[in-house]
Amino acid sequence: MDSDFEPSQNVQRAVIYCRVSSKKQKAEGSGLNSQEHRCRQYAEAKSYDVVKVFPDDVSAGGDFLDRPGMVALLRFLDSHPTERFVVIFDDLKRYSRETEFHLKLRRVMLERGAIRECLNFNFEDSPEGKFNETISAAAGTYERETMKRQNWQKSIARLEQGYSVQAVPPVGYRYEKATGGGKVLVQDEPAASIVREALLGYATGRFASQAEVKRYLELQPEFPKKGKNGTIVQQSVVDMMRRHLYAGLVDGRAWGVSIREGKHEGLISISTFERIQDKLDGRVYAPARKDVCADFPLRGSVCCSVCDTPLTAAWSQGRRKKYPYYFCRAKDCSQYGKTIARRTIEGQFEDILRSLQPTKELVGVAVAMFTDFWNLQIEQAASNQNAIKRDIVQIEKKIEKLLNAVIEASNPRVISAYEKQIDKLERRVLVLKEKGREAGKPLHSIDDLLEHSVRFLSTPWNLWKTERFELQKLVLKLTFSEHLHYCRETGFRTPQPTVPFGFFQVFSQNSGMVPGGGIEPPTRGFSIRCSTPELPGQTNHLQGALAQMGKLGPYRGGAMGCREVLGVW
Repeated sequence: MDSDFEPSQNVQRAVIYCRVSSKKQKAEGSGLNSQEHRCRQYAEAKSYDVVKVFPDDVSAGGDFLDRPGMVALLRFLDSHPTERFVVIFDDLKRYSRETEFHLKLRRVMLERGAIRECLNFNFEDSPEGKFNETISAAAGTYERETMKRQNWQKSIARLEQGYSVQAVPPVGYRYEKATGGGKVLVQDEPAASIVREALLGYATGRFASQAEVKRYLELQPEFPKKGKNGTIVQQSVVDMMRRHLYAGLVDGRAWGVSIREGKHEGLISISTFERIQDKLDGRVYAPARKDVCADFPLRGSVCCSVCDTPLTAAWSQGRRKKYPYYFCRAKDCSQYGKTIARRTIEGQFEDILRSLQPTKELVGVAVAMFTDFWNLQIEQAASNQNAIKRDIVQIEKKIEKLLNAVIEASNPRVISAYEKQIDKLERRVLVLKEKGREAGKPLHSIDDLLEHSVRFLSTPWNLWKTERFELQKLVLKLTFSEHLHYCRETGFRTPQPTVPFGFFQVFSQNSGMVPGGGIEPPTRGFSIRCSTPELPGQTNHLQGALAQMGKLGPYRGGAMGCREVLGVW
């Protein structure tokens, strides 16, 4: 209703003030609409003419000047100094729940000539009336403070038990009712799988930067995006990587509760989370490049052979159409600005990929060796568990000593330093406990783990020719350990493959026919003799390759003999 009106001498004008302090109240029966409805019924019974309604849906503590609706109401009264309005409230608690601000607001209203009326309380301008009003305001303050204290205590208790107390669950989770009461986080698909993929990709190096994680999330239609045009704010990516809940932990340090294991299932392991934190703390934030696109998948991965600067790429306008080129961008280089046709450089790169494709026999040998080593690691799990338990006991003793030192210390800086050390050690204990639980209990079988790896190692070219930009970048990272170097005259220099492909090269280069002597002598490093004539010296090369791949020391075959290891030949 328009605030510019002609005041009448016969009808009392009134305004309504409604307030809720939470979204829950706004949606339930105590919402703004319900309050306004009751106030209008009251005004109609009193024959008041309601000229304006001032709603507030924020808490703003006790200070009424922090409420937009109340500020607008006071300005309205100031704009009509000659008119004496009735200000109607649904309940005294909607007026104010802080004694100090209640009395201040009463004075402000009286200065403007406003007549306060409440559906559940009678304002009286007498000593007894003022006393009752003050007592009611004080009772409201007491109720508010006790509720705040109870909520605080309940939140601390929930945190200590391992439950999240965040009002809004993070992306990838939703709340469900817990068996013992309250709510517990459960994974919410498909967002949970998307977040897991992003975090694991950054931890393992599949995504080399936060910018790549951001681009991956923006390409997922099921992932919620709050930015413009389907984009994600970079800080949201950082916050996601810092969130302990994704590792199955709850962080209650703001409430005075240390980090601890949560009742919910994490999307990633604690050790993976710690690896992400190390990467975040050790690297400077790099903004997302806008010029990275699928048109030039080799950009950033191929360097100039003269100056070692990564080649850039762009479209060049010809007479009739645009043409794609790669070129060196170093101004002091002799190759600066000299273009290389995209079809030329990418065609030569594809030839390299095809040449790295091993034979089925070599892949079979590798799978057999990896399976043998997998079984050996499982056998060693028991001793690993005992070592982890000893480490946990030692760390807990250090924590106890630091806690005693904190009690005796008086310097705030010393106390803060001790607390940081305690926090670091407690996180280390969580990681060790997780490793102890997982030792000897693989989450997947060796067949499941090797399936995708073997598929890639045997046919990297098939993954590249999908022309999916993210997969092409993955091929580059998994296939080559260093930047490729390109010369305009001679093409690519000899590439440096990653250890798995280097393993195949070593095996292929040293393969040969068995001498006519027949039976091969026992192979050092294997637990049993080779029972058939096989390729000489192959096991030693396999030992070295396996040692490089995981820096795991010399390979020792378990119960598998040379016939079984090389039986695919």
